[in-house]
Amino acid sequence: MPKIVYIQPEGQQQTLEVASGTTLMHAAIANGIQGIVAECGGSAMCATCHVYVDPAWESRLPPMDAVEDEMLGSVAAERRSSSRLSCQVTVTPELDGLVVHLPSTQI
Repeated sequence: MPKIVYIQPEGQQQTLEVASGTTLMHAAIANGIQGIVAECGGSAMCATCHVYVDPAWESRLPPMDAVEDEMLGSVAAERRSSSRLSCQVTVTPELDGLVVHLPSTQI
């Protein structure tokens, strides 16, 4: 299973083994990762699962669609070029080692 690294704003890291086909958001929720609120449950309707993809990984993710791009306009923390909604990123074997940073706030 691919390993995904979640880094809290204060620097604490948690590495999870995540089954392919699972979203970053669902993996975080299932494993008690703090900082992912996911109010809408993964429907790209709330932006409370915002993450920053580590710069080394930005170009390896599939491009975001228009809905995700629009929702990122309403994130609580600063939107960056590396911002993604974790509900819209599905884990694949190619993402083994992916590093995502959690923002300081989601609401």
